[in-house]
Order: sequence, then C-alpha cells, then structure tokens
Amino acid sequence: MRPDLPPDWLNPPNLAAARLAQQALAALVVAEDRHGEVRRIAGVDVSNTRFDPESRVHAGIVVLSWPELEKLDEASAVQRAAMPYIPGFLGFREVPALLEAWGKLSLLPDLLLVDGHGIAHPRGLGIAAHLGVVLDVPSIGVAKSPLVGRPAAPLGEAPGATAPLEWQGRQLGTVLRTRARANPLYVSVGHRVSLAGALGWVRRCGRGYRLPEPTRLAHLAANAARRAAG
Repeated sequence: MRPDLPPDWLNPPNLAAARLAQQALAALVVAEDRHGEVRRIAGVDVSNTRFDPESRVHAGIVVLSWPELEKLDEASAVQRAAMPYIPGFLGFREVPALLEAWGKLSLLPDLLLVDGHGIAHPRGLGIAAHLGVVLDVPSIGVAKSPLVGRPAAPLGEAPGATAPLEWQGRQLGTVLRTRARANPLYVSVGHRVSLAGALGWVRRCGRGYRLPEPTRLAHLAANAARRAAG
C-alpha cells in the first residue's frame, strides 16, 4: 500500500467514512498512459459467495510475461471481509485480500488487468481503480457486466465491435465484444492508463476466449483458492 495513504482509507470504520475515502481515492486516479515498458502483465480476480456465513474473500493474482502471455508467477489469499456486501463498496471487501496476495508474489507486474470496473462506478472508484491507486500500479478494469451507464450506440455482433459506455453525459468506458454470440466486456480506466490504452491492452491480451488471458487465468486462480478453503 502507498505509504502516503491514511490506513482508514483501506479499512474505513463505517459507510460514511468509506464514501469519503472513495471520493478521495478517486481524485488520485490518473486517466493517462503513465507507465513504462510493460514486460509483465497480471490478471486479478476475487471469488466469494455472497451468503457465505464467514464472509470470506478469495483473491487470485496471476503474473504473465508480455507479449508471450506465459505464466510466470501466481499467488492467492483468503481473508474475512471487514465490510458487508454492499454494491458500490466492494473494493473495501476485496482490496485487503488482494494486497495480501500481492505481497506473496516473487515477480511484480508492470500492468494489472482487473476483473471488475475502474472508473465506471458511481463514485469513480471500482475495484480496478481502487487497487491501482492503492498500489500506484497501472491498472485496467475489465468487467463482465455494467455497474452504471449503457452503450451509447448499438453494439455490433462481430468480434472486436465496440461502443462507448456513457453515464450522466460522459464516457466512462468502452463496451467490447470479444467473441461472436458472447456477452460483451466493459473496459474502463483503472489508474495510469488512458481509455484508448486500456482498450488496446485488452484486445492484445485476447486468446480466443471471452475474457482476456490475464483475467481468465486469475478467475481460475481465485476459484481454486475458494475451493481449497472449503
């Protein structure tokens, strides 16, 4: 975690404090390409059961080489969530477990593809933006369903088709169809990456599946951590 961030921005004592922390963290998001050479890309995902009586969060991070997309490292962590399941505030449930998994990596990535939203969030701080700012690592949100907004134009059926994701009169991301007859993905800025850059990275990380390879493998890793935890 960045040393300049107050500890309660990661573990706020109540929902009002969480809302203020989100607003402060969102103000730190850099929506421009400010990253160096990318040699390693990580996929990030979290698996949990909404009605788990223990409120456990199972985090998985998989580090891949770029451009080969070969697995170099993997780490997972399981924690009990400090905050209940409240839509729009899931970062406070998930980021602590992801930070623990991050601390177990022997090879750190230069760029994160996170299964979730970046700034396409009511307060501009989905999990991809939240994690990117806390770590100060370039990050991209790659979500499987929308949280806010809708496509500003019809989305074509062909793979590679895109449409702007708009909400309250501004573009928050891009809707991207990666496979024919498959539901699209919702790509948004996380931190230190532009929207055009984010879309380009997601496209280049495709390997014929609906999900880009980094988040596809992270999804498998997070699910494996959940099964291992029982």
